[in-house]
Amino acid sequence: MITAAFLWAMMSQIVAAQRLDLKEITKGAFREQTIAAVNPMADGETYTQISTNGKQIVQYSFKTGKQVAVLFDAEKARGAKVNKVDGYVMSPKGNRMLIQTQTKSIYRRSFTAVYYIFNITNNKLEPLSDGGPQQTPVWSPDGEQVAFVRDNNIHLVKLLYNNAESQVTKDGKFNEVINGIPDWVNEEEFSFNSSMVFTADSKQIVWVRYDESQVKEYSMPMFHLDEENKGAYAYTYKYPKAGDDNSKVSILSYDIKSHQTRTMQLPLDADGYIPRIKATSDASKVLAFTLNRHQDCLKIYAVNPLSTVCQLIIEDKVEKYINENVFANLAITDRHLVLTSERDGYNHIYLYNLNGQLVRSVGDFNQSIRVGEKGHSIVTDVYGYNELTGDLYFAALNDGPTDQKVYVSHKDGKVDCLTEKNGWNSAIFSADFKSFLCQWSDMNNPSVYSLCNNQGKTLITLVDNKELKQKYDSYDMGQKEYIFFTTSENVVLLGYMVKPKNFDPNKKYPVIMYQYGGPGSQQVKNAWGIGMSGQGAILEQYFCQQGYICVCVDNRGTGGRGAEFEKCTYLRLGELEAKDQVETALWLGQQLYVDKDRIAIWGWSYGGWNTLMSMSEGRPVFRCGVAIAPPTCWRFYDTVYTERFMRTPKENASGYDEVCPIARAEKLHGALLLVHGLADDNVHYQNSAVYMDALVQADKDFRQLVYTNKNHSIFGGNTRNHLFRQCVNFFNEKLNQ
Repeated sequence: MITAAFLWAMMSQIVAAQRLDLKEITKGAFREQTIAAVNPMADGETYTQISTNGKQIVQYSFKTGKQVAVLFDAEKARGAKVNKVDGYVMSPKGNRMLIQTQTKSIYRRSFTAVYYIFNITNNKLEPLSDGGPQQTPVWSPDGEQVAFVRDNNIHLVKLLYNNAESQVTKDGKFNEVINGIPDWVNEEEFSFNSSMVFTADSKQIVWVRYDESQVKEYSMPMFHLDEENKGAYAYTYKYPKAGDDNSKVSILSYDIKSHQTRTMQLPLDADGYIPRIKATSDASKVLAFTLNRHQDCLKIYAVNPLSTVCQLIIEDKVEKYINENVFANLAITDRHLVLTSERDGYNHIYLYNLNGQLVRSVGDFNQSIRVGEKGHSIVTDVYGYNELTGDLYFAALNDGPTDQKVYVSHKDGKVDCLTEKNGWNSAIFSADFKSFLCQWSDMNNPSVYSLCNNQGKTLITLVDNKELKQKYDSYDMGQKEYIFFTTSENVVLLGYMVKPKNFDPNKKYPVIMYQYGGPGSQQVKNAWGIGMSGQGAILEQYFCQQGYICVCVDNRGTGGRGAEFEKCTYLRLGELEAKDQVETALWLGQQLYVDKDRIAIWGWSYGGWNTLMSMSEGRPVFRCGVAIAPPTCWRFYDTVYTERFMRTPKENASGYDEVCPIARAEKLHGALLLVHGLADDNVHYQNSAVYMDALVQADKDFRQLVYTNKNHSIFGGNTRNHLFRQCVNFFNEKLNQ
């Protein structure tokens, strides 16, 4: 007799034997359920989100997670009609919001959209402007005006005057002058898409003007793929390459009442940067953040929009370069400025008043021992400062580089951990800092989203991804584990390894090494999003099912271990990184379960650069490699990123010309698959094209894979599935010969 228990046992064995399908992976079959686009409301009690169907903006309680109200419903709003909400911007008073629709991407962070003004009180929706799509709309502090950019010019809409629209600037022109939004290189490398603010009294607009008329152009071939539009055209835009002219930047103000435009007397180098401007609670004070071209000196000025006088209030000089994350971690309150700095060798917090006087700092608060080195606290994110209590909320690595937790630093200097669980913790705090939404995961568990009070106590779990975890575990998944070792240069390196489910220590396995390795990056984390395709290292698990071991090691130059470890690659990017990846392969080859003659390496972007550098390092340890969208010479890359780590080609010719895959083409060892998108606005196809010619002249065989009209991310439709299938087939062919 066949019992139910017997059937269940048989079914369980069948389910447990499931194997991953590459197409299902790339379609997102293992994607997490998330809580995204959370916006804390000014009341301190609630937050808002877009509904899953994109039709509503819903308000939830920070304490219970329950729905409090529906602030916007596309099907019930009066007036104009929208089909889907892509985003929204709440007004300062919370009585209106801008509804974002018809979004069209430009570059990584920039986009155009059609915005509507929604009045929550009377449920009425009306267009922000009838003149065409807009960019980066900004509310005035009084909530009665909206400034936005269209066609490189700033426009102003006054709600009290029947949404009357006026044009603030008229000199904006594509590829010449931009007002209020950054140019390509500033957007990409300083991670922002708006450079325009109102003063606290809503009487002035202050913005950064970018004159890119002298910046060199770059053209990318684009191909029409339909019958109606046959042929090709070139997309041309301004892209300053290392050593070339940048945009000339300046700060201007516009007096809304008098219509007077003024230029600020900012003492900026002719080739300097303005990575941020920020409004303060003082109408006579807008903060301008400037960098010199070498990016080793940050200056913060208090700018008076009326008098145009700029007063230096803070100056921070560090060795080699200022880390770009200082701008992402800025926090400005009514009376204080929170700034991070690596001035003592580790990223720590410095609290200033708005006159630039240092109030206190948050440095090391734990001296733990991990992977053979003295522990240091490294701040990774700043959540804000509570003016009422003096509490500073932030995230940090405090128990080694793999685990991130959320902390609070009290006025007396005591630091408390609010998320004790090991793994990767991050937070979104309520406006009054009494509650926060915590996202936690580790390398074996997908994200859990919980609401907590400001002592760290969990009030309710909103999303636990248990179904995903059960689905993931029902497949033949291998074990993830940390590895660390010491190289021949006495450097301790940390990584992780994924072994096949039925790992046999007496068997010799081929290995696929994935890495990124760029300055300040971190791939080795106790987090679910690890691996080439994230999702619990799902792509690595797929390889493990094909009989491979997968390894990822963070080389010198990566983050989480302090400025000395991160900045030792300065002026010679790729040299030490490649040595460390080769040392990883050599260490793996010494393990009894690894076939030292069947080791592969691959990576994307900087990881592609690192792949090529490692395969031409001189020690022939790799059977094959795949480089996706790789830089191949830093002379071809942009000014801001490249010069931050390399200075200019004129200052550092040997670093550019000796330490690059093109110069080392003759040393390339192992089979190579080179992949690039023709429409890559970031790492231009030029990089692969010139490198291929160097390989041809060096008489090196290689394969090339080109994706038409695809940018740096190489995605869309079936593209990612096709790309990864070619990589899988290449590894299978070369590692199983």
